[in-house]
Amino acid sequence: MGFTNLKLPEFKICTFALGHSCSNLYQELEAQGLIYSKEKLGYFVAENPAQAALAKKVIVNEKIEINSLVFRYLKSIQSEKIVPLGSAFPDSQLLYSPKLMQTLTQQAKYRVGYEQMPSLPPGNYQLRKLIAQRYCMQGISTDPSDIVITSGGLDALNLSLRAMTQSGDYILLQETIFYGAWQAAENLGLKVITIPEHPEHGLDLEAFKKAISSYPIKVCLLMLNSHNPIGFTVSDEIKFELAKLLHQHEIYLIEDDVYEELYYDQKKPLSMKYYDQQNLVLHCSSFSKTLGAGFRIGWVYAGKFSEHVQHLQLMSTISVNSFIQNALVDYLSHRHYEKHLKELRTTLKHRKNQYYQYLNKHLPDNCIVNYYPSGYFLWVTLPEGMDSIHIYEKMIQNDVGIAPSLLFYSKNKKQNHIRINCSFEMSDIVTQALDLLIEQI
Repeated sequence: MGFTNLKLPEFKICTFALGHSCSNLYQELEAQGLIYSKEKLGYFVAENPAQAALAKKVIVNEKIEINSLVFRYLKSIQSEKIVPLGSAFPDSQLLYSPKLMQTLTQQAKYRVGYEQMPSLPPGNYQLRKLIAQRYCMQGISTDPSDIVITSGGLDALNLSLRAMTQSGDYILLQETIFYGAWQAAENLGLKVITIPEHPEHGLDLEAFKKAISSYPIKVCLLMLNSHNPIGFTVSDEIKFELAKLLHQHEIYLIEDDVYEELYYDQKKPLSMKYYDQQNLVLHCSSFSKTLGAGFRIGWVYAGKFSEHVQHLQLMSTISVNSFIQNALVDYLSHRHYEKHLKELRTTLKHRKNQYYQYLNKHLPDNCIVNYYPSGYFLWVTLPEGMDSIHIYEKMIQNDVGIAPSLLFYSKNKKQNHIRINCSFEMSDIVTQALDLLIEQI
């Protein structure tokens, strides 16, 4: 193989006849972070290819194949007889606020709750106004026209990615992240660059800098508050530095912030939108984790991308349930939501502490239970060499669900982590399920 004609500003790799072995070599070089490809343009030399640390920290995922795995997993845990420690949603007994259900009943008596036109993109104006007010309360200047109501948080993420990318584009994800992000990348034919989590700060800024300097990354998709599955919240200082880098390199960020309200401290953590002075951040969130998955109401702060997102929405989900939107307007207007959130946070904090103490006491010393003060997940590091898929299979045979790490990061990594949902009351059934997990480990 001969490399010729290296030209500035990008160093393109020009070759003669491209054989099968040469193609494999390109894929290996790209996986190591030494080169990158552009659709219909060929391969280019990555900036600073000699940095060995970059090859170790930043990973290229050329082809994502996770949809079938996620489908099989979700099918396996959907039975009512399964103890749902692998569920992504909080205990439904904590959601579906009685006041909200009462509001739904009242709304059902009025025809306005069934009107369809107000539910077309961008969604109910009054609901968008109330959401905009919540941003303003955090110091984020927001107009209702910036908001597009979506069918849940995952719909917001998918619409945002579709609005900002094309097949073959590079996007950046955290090495460990909610499987919906991987699914979206697979569906859209995107190439994924991943950066590892920082053991102290959550986000590895140095790896982020290297990645955006070495690859033509179109957009980043990050979860920075109450991260799923690990649980950390990135500090304001790191978010500020991240915002500066996005501005400097003119890179867009889609922020998955569906757990933003499930913090334990007195002060709500800031979103990246707070630091966004250049309209580079699309902020996605949802009521699914606080009011109930069945409502399927989310939103994206799309800003200048609002029109594009709406057009894409009309070609896919079309509109969001008008009846539910009207009920939410009534519910949020009377401040029932704040009381509900306070009670929800208190209960989740108590239950998560219970699970943490129980597992920390009974698991072997070579297991690490990673605890962070937010949300309702515990991320457990299993002993070296142990396969979380094996543990999951043993547990599901006994009607207990857990979430193995293969759902959250590359299959090339060591699969020795599991995610546990701690939102359920520590009943005898749950305690027995945890004992079974401890026994299997």
